[in-house]
Amino acid sequence: MTRFITAAFAATLALAGCDAVPGRPRPDARELAPTEVMAFEMLYARNCAGCHGQTGRLGAARALNDPVYLAVVRPERVRQVIARGVPGTAQPPFALSAGGPLTDPQIDVLVRGINDRWRRPGAVAGQQIPPYDGGRAAGRGPGNAERGRDVFASACARCHGDDGRGGPKGGGVTDASYLALVSDQHLRTTIIAGRSDLGMPDWRGDGRPAPLTPQQVSDVVAWLVAQRRPVPGRLP
Repeated sequence: MTRFITAAFAATLALAGCDAVPGRPRPDARELAPTEVMAFEMLYARNCAGCHGQTGRLGAARALNDPVYLAVVRPERVRQVIARGVPGTAQPPFALSAGGPLTDPQIDVLVRGINDRWRRPGAVAGQQIPPYDGGRAAGRGPGNAERGRDVFASACARCHGDDGRGGPKGGGVTDASYLALVSDQHLRTTIIAGRSDLGMPDWRGDGRPAPLTPQQVSDVVAWLVAQRRPVPGRLP
């Protein structure tokens, strides 16, 4: 009897050391830890789709599935926004080092996936895109709110209304809640890249005689920023 028990115990130990134990999951069926997920589709669905849309469009936030936007914004900037977020806005940081859930390699997967799937090199071929950052280089001056009001009236009011509070084709862009949620750079990027998923044209316009110049883009941004009201707790 003792010999039988010893043999059974030895057999149990042998089984415990391999993957043949009844009910034990196979290694390839093991649930991955959140930091081990490296598939773009899963990372995007878990971390981005809630705001940017399941297909990168028609979300509450900026469409990422937009070749014009990806032609305007360099991949390094996309990575920076994902990793560090945008202070004072609804965009949180996702890097582990900034308190988020993603490792640096996972963020790299997201940036590569966004560009590989949705960037199209010829989207703005032959077009001079207004600079993303709106600095003073290349002869560009700071935005002027007074000039921006005139540019808004000629280029934007037919959709967003004369005072920017909403029109027949576009929502309000001078709404206090909206301006409290977005950064100055967001305003500039939206004017340049538009929102094709929502029918908003980019800086080239929709029926306008000429595209907006870099200075005109800066002026419209300055006018919109001038409409922003101080919000307690919002970073400048």
